Amino acid sequence: MPVDVLLDHGDVGNFDGFDVTAVHLRGHTPGSIALVYQDPEGPAHIFSGDSLFPGGVGNTQQDPERFAQLISDVSERLFDVYPDDTVVHPGHGKPTTLGAERPHLEEWRARGW
Repeated sequence: MPVDVLLDHGDVGNFDGFDVTAVHLRGHTPGSIALVYQDPEGPAHIFSGDSLFPGGVGNTQQDPERFAQLISDVSERLFDVYPDDTVVHPGHGKPTTLGAERPHLEEWRARGW
């Protein structure tokens, strides 16, 4: 699908009254990104698309390389950067927080999804 603007990892989109930061989360699909809104009066909000959900990362079609890339990106670019009170809004389903999911990272790595 053609796009008007390509976002690199770390690019900031400026909108009327707020900014969002692009975080590339490779592995689910080519070009997958999350958008992060830093609420000046509360926790950060991650709009994770289909890359991070309550209970695990997104579907990588049982491809071990794609899974390794996605779990690494989610760990390094989200869990290592943002605090536990950060709210995650997945592409579908209920929201969660990084703090609720953080204790399960090694479990996700071990099960491979």
